[in-house]
Amino acid sequence: MNGKPLRDCVLILHPSDHVAVARETLPAGLALELADGSELRLPQEVPAGHKIALTMLEPRDAVRKYGQVIGRATTRIAPGDWVHTHNLGAGGLALEYEFGTELREPPPSPQAGRTFMGYARPDGRVGTRNTVALVSSVNCSAEVVREAVRLLREALPDFPHVDDVIGVTHKTGCGMSTVAEDYETLQRTLTGFVDHPNVGAAMIIGLGCEVNQPLAMAEAHGLIRPEAIHRGRPEASKGPLILSMQELGGVRKSVARAVEEGVKLLQAANACRRTPQPISRLVVGTNCGGSDAWSGVTANPALGVAGDELVACGGTWLLAETSETYGAEHLLTRRAVTREVGERLLERMRWWEEYAAKFGAELDNNPSPGNKAGGLTTIYEKSLGAVVKGGTTPLRAVYRFAERITVRGFGFMDTPGHDPVSVTGLVAGGCNLIVFTTGRGSCLGFKPTPTLKVATNTPMFRHMEEDMDVDAGRILSGATVEEVGQEIFERLIALANGQPSKSEAQGLGDETFAPWTMGPVL
Repeated sequence: MNGKPLRDCVLILHPSDHVAVARETLPAGLALELADGSELRLPQEVPAGHKIALTMLEPRDAVRKYGQVIGRATTRIAPGDWVHTHNLGAGGLALEYEFGTELREPPPSPQAGRTFMGYARPDGRVGTRNTVALVSSVNCSAEVVREAVRLLREALPDFPHVDDVIGVTHKTGCGMSTVAEDYETLQRTLTGFVDHPNVGAAMIIGLGCEVNQPLAMAEAHGLIRPEAIHRGRPEASKGPLILSMQELGGVRKSVARAVEEGVKLLQAANACRRTPQPISRLVVGTNCGGSDAWSGVTANPALGVAGDELVACGGTWLLAETSETYGAEHLLTRRAVTREVGERLLERMRWWEEYAAKFGAELDNNPSPGNKAGGLTTIYEKSLGAVVKGGTTPLRAVYRFAERITVRGFGFMDTPGHDPVSVTGLVAGGCNLIVFTTGRGSCLGFKPTPTLKVATNTPMFRHMEEDMDVDAGRILSGATVEEVGQEIFERLIALANGQPSKSEAQGLGDETFAPWTMGPVL
């Protein structure tokens, strides 16, 4: 079989790497011609996106990709061998943490003066959408919320400045302890949607006897402000409308009342108009799902470019998915603006180790079957490819799940890697846009925050073009990471202006809300 030049068939991502990535499926027996005139012959087929050994590796040897350790050899690996789960494992990983040693302050961007047409809210935040939200405090009121949303959507043509009526329903709200982290997290998540910049008006609907009492939740999280009465602003003390099914007399009467009050909320939201707002008011959450080996080569680095540009414009860019950053956190601590910020990230990592151990799990169980089919072998490899979504600017804040995002610039939110839960936390924190990369083809949409989906490879983009917004696979055929990053940046601004994403155009996003349930059900 005729040989082919190595560089035509693989990508070598860093000079110190022990492995290269196959550009396409390479057949067994193929000879790869090296620069020194020698050749590397493949003893078995290597699928596209998977790894090929460039050097001899003995058992327990560290294996490098991206210039970082992604695991250890479990058997002898010869040059040309396919490197995957059969001969590579996570092994032990000892990271050296530094704090603030790689701070790169971005110069102000010439685009900083640009604007988008957004919805200004009284607290200074800006919405990219204008919705009315009906939020259930407990699963028992979910059916009432869904039926009321269905009926109120029929009235939407009469309110042209309201984008949608959304129902925020879930499977919990009772059977929990009021002193548990679960309870606090649920309340923080739900109130983050009631008081979201993309929500123009909201109500909370409960059963009446649930553990998660709506009034207590509203008071605990600042939705009802008694002190405002003493400052001459009694209207600010009222908070969101709260309905109780037991007080109203059951399901039918509660639906009727929710629709009656919902029309008033539509009227209030409809009074708001889009006005020019600085792009520094954009708060973008990033997520990756259905990742493949190209994620860390194409889409995720391009997101990093877009994030750096937004931060240079004064905006806010969020990385999340703690369990999919595990093993790469040392790259983030080097960018922490203070040791305290870096230590807070490490505290979350140690918490995750203990959390997983409680259930007999290990964080390296994270790569899914789809991830592995796409060429990702260990959590470290996945994390190193994921963390580049965060760009290169200083890490200014680390947030708990669904905590209000208050610091501009690049931040990190502690979320699970499971896509709906992670995005739920980001949106609850106040993200008014989400950008989501996928290599296998995740079709996630999320209301009330529009989601821009970026494909890591062109074949999948073309196969699922109705669901994908941007083709980052162009990087593999000649486009630069910077070019695709700028395209993502521009598409995000268009999205903020009201242009629908592919998921919005299909009406997706009603079933994605998923609060993080981490405690016992009592």
